[in-house]
Amino acid sequence: MRQRGLFGLSEHLEALSRDGDPLEVLDATVDFEHFRRWLVEGLGYGDGRKGGRPPFDPVSMFKVLILQAQHNLSDARMEFMIRDRLSWMRFLGFDLGAPTPDENTIRLFRNKLTETGTLQRVMKAFDWQLHKKGYIPMSGQIVDASLVPAPKQRNTDPEKEAVKAGRTASEIWPDEPNRAAQKDTDARWTLKVGGKVRTRPDGVPLPMIALPVFGYKSHISIDRRFGFIRGQAVTSASAPDGRQLQTVVCTDNTSGEVWADSAYRSRRNEKWLASRMLVSRIHRRKPAGKPMPKATARANAKKSSIRARVEHVFAHQKNRYGLFIRTIGIKRAEAKLTLANLAYNFDRLIFHERRAATG
Repeated sequence: MRQRGLFGLSEHLEALSRDGDPLEVLDATVDFEHFRRWLVEGLGYGDGRKGGRPPFDPVSMFKVLILQAQHNLSDARMEFMIRDRLSWMRFLGFDLGAPTPDENTIRLFRNKLTETGTLQRVMKAFDWQLHKKGYIPMSGQIVDASLVPAPKQRNTDPEKEAVKAGRTASEIWPDEPNRAAQKDTDARWTLKVGGKVRTRPDGVPLPMIALPVFGYKSHISIDRRFGFIRGQAVTSASAPDGRQLQTVVCTDNTSGEVWADSAYRSRRNEKWLASRMLVSRIHRRKPAGKPMPKATARANAKKSSIRARVEHVFAHQKNRYGLFIRTIGIKRAEAKLTLANLAYNFDRLIFHERRAATG
């Protein structure tokens, strides 16, 4: 058996670096120290005069949340993985054998950022960082939404009616506090229509399959040129897409063009876009009871070639991050999706920086 040397740990970390540790690339590309001021302000850390164990470094804890979003880990699993992976400990700045955050610390840190709105400010701070690097929103923006599932709720019909009426879990189950704590009254059921086009043996198309989904909906806008997420919103899965257009559209894009599918076309949205000097490239709907005019179909197809780019964002998050809402309540779901959007933007920045270095 080969005996380990005195410098075995450092040699092991050096080997990870030589193999191309992706976390070192992330750390070198994203200026995490840029977020310290917003994190400290949001957390309300004192100066230590009252004593007690000092908190973990807020930038290190923010990195914990980013890693957690990238790997879709529970708080308990994240606690274990921090201790288990040397590359993670190095990225987070924790020493081998030194204290590391447990699941309660991770949960409380994320909840604090959520309650104070700090994650939204950090998202904006990273957008400023992108501006400084030259990634200014250009060539218009693309808007879309995607369903994100959450644990399914099994309720009786009267309980479902109470949820739809807007009653809280504690009001619906006043005598069962443990049960109420596990009930999500913000998420909703909806039908997801889509999938591959099916045809009969004679070539006649079959109706699309509608699958029930319980959870939330992530609404985003990306800039057309660089593909960064610039605007975001979170709603229940049943919320109409079109009502979130005004929330996610950014007015600082150097081009005023806005692409979206037909769910976003309404008189209200068209009027709002025109009032802000924005050009609508939203798909037109098929006339009721009539075939789609050829000119409209060609125009929609041309718009789809641009609009489809936003689908790559959702595919990245769902395939690589395994995006799924584990928490209860829309505020925590918003935190989860904001972290997923930040993680995506970090990955996107690495992509652009690598291409610039090799181009």
